[in-house]
Amino acid sequence: MRYHYEKPKIYLSMYGERYICDHPLYDCCTLFRMGEKGLAVIQQRFDPTTKATVWSAIDAWLTDDLYLHPGFKDFFDNRSGACTDGLYPTVTIRQIMWALKMKPLPKERWETVFDRKNI
Repeated sequence: MRYHYEKPKIYLSMYGERYICDHPLYDCCTLFRMGEKGLAVIQQRFDPTTKATVWSAIDAWLTDDLYLHPGFKDFFDNRSGACTDGLYPTVTIRQIMWALKMKPLPKERWETVFDRKNI
C-alpha cells in the first residue's frame, strides 16, 4: 500500500484553470470556479540553482482528482468566495488534500507550512 499520492502514468486535466493574479505570495494559481465563487489552489516549487521556493499553480495531474473527489463540493462551498480585487480565497495543495482525506504528496525539507486557515 502506498502512503503518498503518486503521479498516474496517464492523466487528463479538464477541471481548474491557470489564473494569473497580483497576490503578494504568488502570481499564478489553479482556480476552481463555480458561478461567482472561486477557490485558488497553490503548490510550492523549489529551484535548485537559486535555492529559492516559489508558489504557483498545482500540477496538472492533480486537478481532476481534486475536483472529482466526493468531498470537493463541500470543501469548495466552505472555503471559496467571490473575487475581491482580482483575488480569490486561497488554499495550499496540502491543505485541500488533508481536508479531503487524500494521501498527501511527499513532503520535502524545503516546504513552507501555513499555520492559518486563510492565506
